Amino acid sequence: MTLLESRSSVILQDAGRPVLQTARLTLRAPRPDDAAAIAHLANDRRIAENTAQIPHPYRLADADSFIASCNAKGDANFVIALSDATLIGVCSIEMGDGPELGYWLGVTYWGRGFATEAVRAVIDYAFADLKHESIQAGARVTNPASRRVLEKCGFQWTGVGLYRIQALASSAPIDRFRLERGIWASLKSWGPMRRVA
Repeated sequence: MTLLESRSSVILQDAGRPVLQTARLTLRAPRPDDAAAIAHLANDRRIAENTAQIPHPYRLADADSFIASCNAKGDANFVIALSDATLIGVCSIEMGDGPELGYWLGVTYWGRGFATEAVRAVIDYAFADLKHESIQAGARVTNPASRRVLEKCGFQWTGVGLYRIQALASSAPIDRFRLERGIWASLKSWGPMRRVA
């Protein structure tokens, strides 16, 4: 089985980005009418303190600004929605010093495997469609759940760095991870990735 054969299905285009469909989720480009839902979900200190760019409080104007800037410079931003179209978070590949994965979910959706499912779909897209050779990601050292999502997706720890956290107005230690295209393809060739323990 190849990387392309086992990837999440792309069902249509939305604002120039494909819509990614998983077993429980739809990932699509953010739209202006998503601003209120994004602002409501992201306006939680627990989310802001675990991401580099989300301010706290997070207001409607912040969501509008995020949506207006989406998909610039080759970035690929997706809102994550349940099958009933309820928005639950955001997942993206941003171009900076190289492709970097970022994601967050509203607190009420934590602990249900949604982040892992969304991240896997975006990784498939990044390798199969965007043709990236590797992806970087980070997780605050105080955020073991985010670290676990990355590990379940095959990311390998590369070290620790200090990153500026906007909501904290200071820097915090971040575990850095990297996933190579070949490793992802190898993991996918073993079949669906399931949690063993």
